[in-house]
Amino acid sequence: MIVKCAYFGEKYVVLTPPGAGLICTKVALKPLRTNLFHIVLSATFLTLCLTKSYAQNPTSPLAPDSTKVTLKPKDTSQVFLEGIAKRKAVGYERMNQKKKLLTLYDKAELYYLDMELKAGIIVMDYEKNEVYAGRIKDSTGKLTQRPYFKQGGNIIEPDSIKFNTKTKKAIIWNSQTKQSDVMVLAYRTKRENDSLYFMDRARFTTSDNPDDPEYWFQATRAKMVPKGKVVVGPTNMYIYGVPTPIGVPFAFFPVTNKAQSGIIIPTPGDTQRRGYFLQNGGYYFALSDHYDLTTLVDYYTNGSYALRAETNYAWRYRFRGNLNLRYENQVNSERGFPDYSRTKVYNIQWTHSQDGKSNPNSRFSASVNLGSSTFFQTSLNQINAGARLNNTLTSSVSYNRTFASTPQVNIALTATHSQNTQTQSITMTLPTFTGSVDRIFPFASEEEPKKGLIKNINFQYNVIGENRINTTDSLFFKPEMFRDALTGVKHSIPLSTNFKIAKYFSIPLSVNYTEVWTFKTFEKTFDTATNRVVTNEVNGFDSYRTYSFSTGVGTTIYGTFNFGKDKKIQAIRHIIKPTISYSYQPSFSRYYDTYATDASGNMRTEYSRFDGTLYGAPGKSNSNFIGLNINNTFEAKVTERDSTKTEPRKVMLLNSFNIQTSYDISADSLRLAPIRISGGTALFKDKMNINFATTLDPYAIDASGNRIDKMNSAVGGSLVRMTSSNLTMNYSFSSRDQTNKETDSNDQSQRNGGRDDDLFGKATDLSDMRQSQFDDEPEDDKDKVAEFFKTEIPFDLTMAYSLTYSNARRESKISSNSLMASGNVDLGKRWKVGISSGYDFVQKGVTFTQFRFERDLLSWRMDFTWVPLGAYNSWGFFIGIKSGMFSDVKWEKRRPPDSVVR
Repeated sequence: MIVKCAYFGEKYVVLTPPGAGLICTKVALKPLRTNLFHIVLSATFLTLCLTKSYAQNPTSPLAPDSTKVTLKPKDTSQVFLEGIAKRKAVGYERMNQKKKLLTLYDKAELYYLDMELKAGIIVMDYEKNEVYAGRIKDSTGKLTQRPYFKQGGNIIEPDSIKFNTKTKKAIIWNSQTKQSDVMVLAYRTKRENDSLYFMDRARFTTSDNPDDPEYWFQATRAKMVPKGKVVVGPTNMYIYGVPTPIGVPFAFFPVTNKAQSGIIIPTPGDTQRRGYFLQNGGYYFALSDHYDLTTLVDYYTNGSYALRAETNYAWRYRFRGNLNLRYENQVNSERGFPDYSRTKVYNIQWTHSQDGKSNPNSRFSASVNLGSSTFFQTSLNQINAGARLNNTLTSSVSYNRTFASTPQVNIALTATHSQNTQTQSITMTLPTFTGSVDRIFPFASEEEPKKGLIKNINFQYNVIGENRINTTDSLFFKPEMFRDALTGVKHSIPLSTNFKIAKYFSIPLSVNYTEVWTFKTFEKTFDTATNRVVTNEVNGFDSYRTYSFSTGVGTTIYGTFNFGKDKKIQAIRHIIKPTISYSYQPSFSRYYDTYATDASGNMRTEYSRFDGTLYGAPGKSNSNFIGLNINNTFEAKVTERDSTKTEPRKVMLLNSFNIQTSYDISADSLRLAPIRISGGTALFKDKMNINFATTLDPYAIDASGNRIDKMNSAVGGSLVRMTSSNLTMNYSFSSRDQTNKETDSNDQSQRNGGRDDDLFGKATDLSDMRQSQFDDEPEDDKDKVAEFFKTEIPFDLTMAYSLTYSNARRESKISSNSLMASGNVDLGKRWKVGISSGYDFVQKGVTFTQFRFERDLLSWRMDFTWVPLGAYNSWGFFIGIKSGMFSDVKWEKRRPPDSVVR
């Protein structure tokens, strides 16, 4: 019935269900529309109206009859919503007040508390606190607009869902939810709360197409804690709807965005030399959000084993790094056989980089790669031709600090390591200290321009101190390694200026003062008892001082050859930068002594006690040199093919063409140094780089091949004699845009010492075969299909040619002449083929060759690698799931290369 409030004077609808107390709902009669929010708010206002009306007028028609028993009102809290409900729909919104239903149709959206719901149709029963959502049919009769349910961080996309907003329980049909990188699908799901789900006939897959996945794991029952874990009952693997014999009776696996500790299942296999093996088994420790630890073990039945530990660490906006420790006990063949051997090798790798914004005045970095010289040749756990062919391992750990003073002061502390894997020699500096004070202009103020002879006078201070160690692989980190360490400090104060004469000639002047400190010198004496010269170490501080002077003159000459604007080549520009330099350093013979070379003492030889020290001895004779250097650059202006462009295009013909030599004024003979000519250019839009160099000697040689003080032309030869020459060409081309391609500085192949290209093949990390052998495609190209009739086949090609000519002793031979090439091509949308090979024209044989095949099977990857020739003959096959969640679902078979160093 409709009544009028005695207090406010407004009309209301009074609903009195049987057996219930008075429930009043305010309704606007003009226009007469039901609105959920008006209903909720008006109930409160109307109750207040009735209460005040009865207090002022007990005889009001709305006052309860005191002669009747007053019934206890029914709890009406279930009618009210607990928060604001926002909704919208494209089709219609319908309110059924009698049934307490709100219906939203077609692209319906409902936002209530922490719940977000989108679907084709949404029905909300605000009396029962239940929400139903489902799909609707389109004009063709196809069900569309699958529900999208989100609460907190959990997202579910079912066919339909029934949800209670108060108890948070739900029944979900054909649900889809993504946990980590796994898509979870279930025929029916019971949601107890936002942290517990029970599933019937659940499927787990990492496919990008969950509606039609290429594979899945199907469990009869499953219990899931979102972003936590999944426990399943009997589970079987399906491939394109066909069940496979792969299954487990029960399983547990984490589904969380955070790293979880767990066991790493090893890979079984066998080799000819070491028998059967279990490889890459271990444990992963998720120690923190900032760092982790992986421990891996390999074991072979002949007794070989390998231990590895790897940790990654990162603090955002501060630094990040990686540390690898590897140790291998390698046993070849069986005890008692002639080829039996046992070796122990190790390798340490450490990279550390600091965010430049964390501290602009100090920086710490590390790049370490040290260990046994034969590690990469004999390692049990990797196939990396680039690292195996590399002859040098290098390391550097440095700390730099800048003091923002006037003048600016810079200091650096560095530890370096260089190791030749062929000779097994090692050179280390532990540590090297360098310091410098920025330039000081004593005759010019800070704001004043530094021009002219006087105002441009400046000096600075530099210091370097080293503790250098030269040792071998067998003595590394043994007491003998530190016994022969060389320590020294070098100070230098350069005083320089620069000025111009005749407007076009620049003249630099420089005087350099150097002082060297050493803490160990050498004394030579003749031992009459043994009849030989003995060298004794003298510990203690000693020093020497030197100074030198240098000057020169240089200018720049421009020349242009015009051919006409109507020509293909309009002009050629030639830039010449000739420089004549002069340097002088006097004799420092006062630092030299003599020692007897026989028992009589009559024969004596000069030596310096500083011979063999870190920075060596000062010069005994005068150094008086005149140097000549001519730098040439050639550019061309070429008419554009595009007629709409009016300006010609600049083309670099020769980036550089240098000629340099020197003349020793103080020398008694062979004063003229060999002439060195070098140059380089880039062609085909900088895709091909060409560099060349040659050495020309004006002096002749004797029958033994030694230089003599006679011009080559004087003995019937040419004006100069070519002693060496080399040519290198590199060509790289790709059908894809390479301008935005970035090199991964953390790539394991490069960290091992390999190349950043695939001329020596692609490295294979046996601990993680899921990684592709080919460079990742840009996101825009992944869905493009190679169409043969349009020749849109993605490919890349890299070539390198090297030629070296030697004629120092008139041998006149080509010492090296090789061509290397590598290429990759996409035969189809998911088929990739690659090859790396080369030919040595001197040895007349094929160099390292590798074939690569890969098939992208959507969620899976299959590849085959084959090295058919040489000492690295090997092959490997792999097929497995890409996702790290199911990385143990794989099959691989390989024959590793012979890892015995001969």
